[in-house]
Amino acid sequence: MPELPEVETVRRGLAPAMESARFDKVEVRRGDLRWPLPKDFARRLHNKTVTGLGRRAKYLLADLSSGDVLLMHLGMSGSFHVFYAGNDKKLGRYHHERTQHAAHDHVVFHMSSGALVTFNDPRRFGFMKIVARAKLDDEPLLARLGPEPLGNAFDAAMLAQACKGKKTSLKAALLDQRVVAGIGNIYACEALFRARQSPKRIAATIASKTGAPNERAERLVDGIKAVLNDAIKAGGSSLRDHKRTDGELGMFQHHFRVYDREGEKCPAPGCGGTIKRIVQNGRSTFYCPACQK
Repeated sequence: MPELPEVETVRRGLAPAMESARFDKVEVRRGDLRWPLPKDFARRLHNKTVTGLGRRAKYLLADLSSGDVLLMHLGMSGSFHVFYAGNDKKLGRYHHERTQHAAHDHVVFHMSSGALVTFNDPRRFGFMKIVARAKLDDEPLLARLGPEPLGNAFDAAMLAQACKGKKTSLKAALLDQRVVAGIGNIYACEALFRARQSPKRIAATIASKTGAPNERAERLVDGIKAVLNDAIKAGGSSLRDHKRTDGELGMFQHHFRVYDREGEKCPAPGCGGTIKRIVQNGRSTFYCPACQK
């Protein structure tokens, strides 16, 4: 499932096509995604302008001129594609030739910018819903999310306070969206490696009894921010389904240091250890037992 860097990459690809543009037409070709689309979905979007396109954790949020917000999630296999029908005119760097799997184009936005934006989702685990902006803070999908890891407010003190007294593993804490939003399995593994922290370490050990951060918390926050920023610059990671809105694959999978590297030599200078795979909470964890303590 796409994590924060992949969703942010999609947001940046959609922005030139959708921001400040009006929905001239909305096609709902199949409304039974993870949850059924509202019956009045197309009507509520028609002739509305996207005043801003943002991201919260793994969700895309399009602010509308009506005062509503279009909340979108990619699910496991969802992708957005931006293209012009019938000609070769490109929309900046986000042009995409029509997918050969058009049967999975479940929602199509005809934008006043001249772009067609399609949502393609073979497995149909993605979803869209419309929420009133005034009630967004009460939206159950967003209400319990933790801080944005790339936000200015996210620091070692905030992470340590969230982990205070937690007896779960540090890896599990990073996957808890209430602790920090948007991090999934790949970037938790990579961030822990950069911070030289064992994924098996008890989460509470990065904080004092009062919740004050220690040096481990500082290193982990630095590792989280660094790996997410690097992944966004690379367009995210493409393992199975993720594509950018221009149809290209993300490239960060070529820069994994531990994820999916079981049995390989640790890339840390002077380490000499071997990457190991273990299972935590039903998910594969990759780490170096020699240098991640």
